[in-house]
Amino acid sequence: MALLIESTLGLDPWDVLHQGIAIWTPMSIGIVTILVGAVVLLAWIPLRQRPGLGTVSNVVVIGLAVDASLWFLPQPDALALRATFMVAGVVLNAVATAAYIGAWFGPGPRDGLMTGLVARTGGSVRVVRTSIEMTVLAVGWLLGGTVGVGTVLYAVSIGPLVHALLPRLAVRPSSYEAKRSTRGGIEPSDVHAEAPTA
Repeated sequence: MALLIESTLGLDPWDVLHQGIAIWTPMSIGIVTILVGAVVLLAWIPLRQRPGLGTVSNVVVIGLAVDASLWFLPQPDALALRATFMVAGVVLNAVATAAYIGAWFGPGPRDGLMTGLVARTGGSVRVVRTSIEMTVLAVGWLLGGTVGVGTVLYAVSIGPLVHALLPRLAVRPSSYEAKRSTRGGIEPSDVHAEAPTA
């Protein structure tokens, strides 16, 4: 996430929103990420989603990690280095996504929002996820978040990358843990169905 921000070539839809909010507030993008995650988590209540350790960790750790990373990462001027940051950011995001889904400790707040809406509305994963992502992207862009080639690269590559990485990074839990951690959440075997529209 920090690499994508420092590349200034475009962010994924949720981070466009986070950056847009941060522009208009005195908060860092990391703090905004935490607060938005917490608000999204509140939306789980009427959807009857159940958070896990991974859900709570996702809310807190990502925001703290991005602020810490932005503190020491340089903002490069050369386009080649900015492009390298962008590609590295997308690839590392895919690794992180596959690792946290594959750990079976519960979905992140944004994934849980999607699966909860799918369960409640009966809509398809693709339509619900795309609707959410396009909404947050539009709001973030209107607030001044960075949309660019990195946004497009993320959208077209994150799904295939996660799909390829997930079998290599997923651990196989007991059947009880699997049922508990995915109740109302995202299953690693289903990630290919929803990740491409990220």
